Amino acid sequence: MLAAEIIRSKRDGGALSEAQIGAFVQGLVDGSWSEGQVAALAMAVLLRGMSPDEGVALTRAMTHSGEVLRWDQAGLRGPVLDKHSTGGVGDKVSLMLAPLLAACGAVVPMISGRGLGHTGGTLDKLQALPGYQIDPSRETLLGVLRDCGCAIVGAGANLAPADRRLYAVRDVTATVESVPLITASILSKKLAAGLQGLVLDVKWGNGAFMASREEAGVLARNLVRVASGLGLPATALVTDMNQVLGTTAGNALETQEAIDFLTGASREPRLLALTLALAAHGLVLGGLAADLASATAQAEQALHSGRAAEAFARMVAGLGGPRDVLAAGAAGMASAPVQRDLLAPADGFISATDTRALGIAVVALGGGRQRAADPVDPRVGFSHLLPLGSAVRAGQPLLRVHAASDDAARAALQAAAAAIVIGPVAPAALPLIDEVILA
Repeated sequence: MLAAEIIRSKRDGGALSEAQIGAFVQGLVDGSWSEGQVAALAMAVLLRGMSPDEGVALTRAMTHSGEVLRWDQAGLRGPVLDKHSTGGVGDKVSLMLAPLLAACGAVVPMISGRGLGHTGGTLDKLQALPGYQIDPSRETLLGVLRDCGCAIVGAGANLAPADRRLYAVRDVTATVESVPLITASILSKKLAAGLQGLVLDVKWGNGAFMASREEAGVLARNLVRVASGLGLPATALVTDMNQVLGTTAGNALETQEAIDFLTGASREPRLLALTLALAAHGLVLGGLAADLASATAQAEQALHSGRAAEAFARMVAGLGGPRDVLAAGAAGMASAPVQRDLLAPADGFISATDTRALGIAVVALGGGRQRAADPVDPRVGFSHLLPLGSAVRAGQPLLRVHAASDDAARAALQAAAAAIVIGPVAPAALPLIDEVILA
């Protein structure tokens, strides 16, 4: 089956057959499809879309492009749950949510990815911790899951290998926003991980891949529909990404914020509210709580008691990272040599933020990839970010740039200054959670 003919069919608006989709996925795995051909079909799908049946077929084929995990005989206690976010600037929720769910009795083999476009990646954040293994052996993975209930790792060579190649191509060819490709990418890894329940954080706004509530709602419903069609119970939350989530953006900086969150040193209100909401829906989905109220109380107790922090520390140590991660924190991670504050130009309120521009600025600093093979500098990014609506005085710091050089710091300060609007009045607050879509 010729790749060019499959591309032509989708380019012209045709529906691909299961056999054609299977040929494409096989070509991703065995390399018989070139980078150009993969990119061409991805663009055709972005422009032409896919029917529900095509979406299910693509997700199923990508799921079975490699190994599908089974946990029945693994000696694990508790429902196997996971969470996925469609990506945002400063979104480090996974680092807190996995150990929080584990502390409440779930088993969380969280299959995560690297940065995509202007958004950061969970694996890039964790690799700011010296020695952390994102691709452990099966024996190590099982040992960590038995010990602390959670392990945040990469897909590995054998888990949904088709997605690994397609993911990298999408990142650098402006095809990230395609709903069918996002759906297949997310769910193929999650289905291959052998889950019993999945909670999804689908973001909208100027820092998300879906710019509007409506677009995010379409994606959220498609994710839940395809997941349910393939036997995976799922719940999706449509959430706001019109500002950075938390106070940091950048790999080591976000990892430190997650550690501070777990230990109670600092918990930014929106970050706390979203983490607890996702935890509550996950616990209900997994049968660990009868309703959202009791699930929220259970999650709060696990967080405030320190059990979630302990689960995180044991996970990090079990996967080769620092054994004193909670105590060492930033001291155990590399820091940027150049740090500069962006000062408010006038009195007023932070009335708007171009969140995508801030994410792109982190990538330009070296904190993300402009090409698939680019290395990532874990040290760089922004910290001390203020939320929308904050009252500021002229000369007050709005954020701090962490950079590898003076030139990079100057460029980031210019980008950030253009991205943050100081106005005479505070903007109306947007709801953090717009919609919940149940399985």
